[in-house]
Amino acid sequence: MRNIFIEQLIKNAELDKDIVFLTGDLGFNAFEGFAKKYPQRFYNIGDAEANMIGIAAGLALAGKKVFAYSIAPFITMRCYEQIRNNICQQNLNVKLIAVGGGFNYGIQGFSHNTIEDLAIMRVLPNMVVLCPGDKIEAKLALNEVFKYSGPVYLSLGKSSSKKIYSHQPKFKLGQGLLVRQGKDLTLVSIGNIIEDVLEVADKLKDKGFSVRVISMFCLKPFDKKIIIKAAKETKAIFTIEEYSLIGGLGSAVAENLLETNYSDIIFKRFAVPDRYCKRVGSQIYLRKINKLSVGYIVKNILKNINK
Repeated sequence: MRNIFIEQLIKNAELDKDIVFLTGDLGFNAFEGFAKKYPQRFYNIGDAEANMIGIAAGLALAGKKVFAYSIAPFITMRCYEQIRNNICQQNLNVKLIAVGGGFNYGIQGFSHNTIEDLAIMRVLPNMVVLCPGDKIEAKLALNEVFKYSGPVYLSLGKSSSKKIYSHQPKFKLGQGLLVRQGKDLTLVSIGNIIEDVLEVADKLKDKGFSVRVISMFCLKPFDKKIIIKAAKETKAIFTIEEYSLIGGLGSAVAENLLETNYSDIIFKRFAVPDRYCKRVGSQIYLRKINKLSVGYIVKNILKNINK
């Protein structure tokens, strides 16, 4: 997904001289093409994310369209106060581009796991929050990001190796996407765990269930209509995310179900439990030990709908 962002960045920079790019001492090989082509619009701020956000705010106040890049834990938690006070409070045109959310960098240990970012960015007024699951969603998100004027948090993971969409979907900010139609139960997903979610749907289909799959890669603004429609038309909703149980996709869906009086529908969240994961390993391994494996999810969905 990062390569798609780089391509879009260079393409849009050719058309808009106000686009500037900041990096927190990361991605040199990836962004070499941009740096060579636009050396006066490329800034390596170093390992100083709070300073990077301050510089981004200053450039935005001067009329620039700023893209600031780092890995997810560094561009959110290291500089959260600056994002809140400098970017969001002033509603500045700064795009925060993160890579490696969830357990994407699990092999590098606890410090590089980022299960909190969607929750803490979602709570900030004026902040748009996007977390695509594959290349198609990344392109759709970036098309909107480059047009939008205001703060955006875009989390890019490893692209799914599976084909997610059988068609080219249309997308605008604040919209969830229907991946598969179904009438018995609904799976709602965010990020690149979508490929596992589709495997869950396939296994449930083999057991006779018609499964709807929704990708909510635009977490904020949140598409209430697609969730309420699912609540009206299916008997159960299950959210699946590689992020914290608290404050992310599952919380957003639960809030909207309760506020619209759909509290008696079968509902369960599959997410990273409210504890620190101190194990080191691959993304697949860390999903498994945090009860996000395909087998565990299928087993527990069947348990819930067969009560």
